[in-house]
Amino acid sequence: MIAIILAGGYAKRLRPLTLDKPKALLPVTGKPIIDYILKKLLRINPPFRKIIVSINLRFQQQFQKWLKTKEYADVELVPDNTMNECGKIGAVRALSDIASTINEDLLVLAGDNLFPDELNGLVQLFNEKRSPVVALYRARTLNEAKRSATVILGDGDQIMDFIEKPENPKTTLVAACLYAFPARINVRLKEYVELGLPQDAAGNFIEWLHKVEPVYGYMLNGYLLDIGTIESYKEAENYVWELT
Repeated sequence: MIAIILAGGYAKRLRPLTLDKPKALLPVTGKPIIDYILKKLLRINPPFRKIIVSINLRFQQQFQKWLKTKEYADVELVPDNTMNECGKIGAVRALSDIASTINEDLLVLAGDNLFPDELNGLVQLFNEKRSPVVALYRARTLNEAKRSATVILGDGDQIMDFIEKPENPKTTLVAACLYAFPARINVRLKEYVELGLPQDAAGNFIEWLHKVEPVYGYMLNGYLLDIGTIESYKEAENYVWELT
């Protein structure tokens, strides 16, 4: 299995903090956000054959400098050569490009999410189902759910409804950008991209995918903090103690 961390965005809502620094390298209590994520990934057993960090060219040197200071084994930076300040290709297209070169199961997660749960349970469920699995958690309010993707589960925790950024959410059960995919997902990603569907948010792909094949939900223990705004970044300083 290969893990892919999506860290290629420009995080415009976090400016000016991200004018000259990628969001994944912003410090939380002195440590880059991405280090908390890698800590979780490195505790999964069996270990990943490789961990890929999908980045954009603008911040490539900063990521290279960060990686040189670490002792992470089998971590690879993959820049997307088609990204630029005027128009990046989006998380789904970047993921599709990487997956097209890989014929292995994938664990995909955003490079800006902090959560206390371990991920062995999610991987175990995926190995049992051999179908896509999406991590879920409870938003604290309906207003917060508007900024996420709401989910309704059916029998056996199969996702029956998935709405990316709903205008009027009916539930606080939401999806994280944290997915386990079988190797065949590269075919689905290619199909999605060729249809010309929205490619910026990874959740748009899941919204389409659950209609064409079974997708299952896995409930995380505890809350997940999606660092997308100045306010949520400031909140992370008070939340990070849960991430040991």
